[in-house]
This record gives sequence, C-alpha cells and structure tokens, in this order.
Amino acid sequence: MPTPTKGPRLGGSPAHERLILANLATQLFRHGRITTTETKAKRLRPLAEQLITKAKRGDLHARRRVLTVVRDQDVVATLFDDIAPRFTTRPGGYTRIVKTNPRKGDNAQMAVIELVEELAVPTPTARPAKSTARKAAKAEAVAVLAGDEDETAVAAAQADAPAIEDTDDDSTDSQTKDDQS
Repeated sequence: MPTPTKGPRLGGSPAHERLILANLATQLFRHGRITTTETKAKRLRPLAEQLITKAKRGDLHARRRVLTVVRDQDVVATLFDDIAPRFTTRPGGYTRIVKTNPRKGDNAQMAVIELVEELAVPTPTARPAKSTARKAAKAEAVAVLAGDEDETAVAAAQADAPAIEDTDDDSTDSQTKDDQS
C-alpha cells in the first residue's frame, strides 16, 4: 500500500483527493492540456504517467486497471487508441508542467500540464550512399581486426566487380537496325 502524503490533502479526505486526481487525469487525456494549480499538476503527473504506461501495454487487464481511475469509456478508448501509440518508443516522461502567472483571485501559483507531443518516428526506407559506404568500410575494418580477411576480400571484390554486359545482344540489335534501313 502506498504511503499517504504528508501535510494537507488536495480535497480534505483521501477519497476526495482520489476523485480530484481522477477527474484531472480524465480532462488531461480528453483535451491534451489543462490549466490547474501547480500543486495539483505535480500530484497529477505520476498518476497520468502510470496510466499511459498501462495503456502502452494494451491488454485487457491494463484497460480494466485504467478504467478504475478514469471512468469515462470514451476517454479510455482515446487513451489506448490514440495517446499510447504516440509514446511507444518513449520510456517515460509523457507529461510536461509549465508554470504560468498566479491566479488573479487568490494569487495561487498556476501551471499548465500537457502531454508531450511526440509522433511515431518513421523507419527509413532507403539509406543514402554515403552512410552505406561508411558502414561497409567500418564493417571491413572490424572484420580485418577480427581476422576474417578472406571473407571480406571476396565480398569487396564482388561489390567492386563491374556488371558483365552481353555484347552479342548489342550487335544483333545493330544488325537488325541496319537490315531495316
């Protein structure tokens, strides 16, 4: 069981604090960013990141665990279908807290908590010739150091050998063109 926080709670009782954080998490996932007090934002960050980590798993058990906190099924569907796939390559740090101006009425320090926008990185389809040549030279150097000189020499010779052209086809093409003229 997690240890209770020291000092006053956000809402007065543990149950009310859980409800406040659950509502803040729901709104964060619905809108992508929310403005709240700095204290609430700092308390929301670990909860939101745990929920995103569970959503990245994507299985039924994780969905049910998230549904115990976020009661809105549309928001849970958005979390699992849209938000979690954005963070598949990111190991953590899904949210950002930015401090803003104090609130006008009671001078409470305000902050914006938002999801970090990260798009899935597309896999490269074709590599540039320079990087391929560098990697081939590096692989050859590693093979020489490892003592596999014969295999790399054969591979390099095959790569450097010019393509063999069939001269007979060219001559017959020229003969047929001469015959047609």
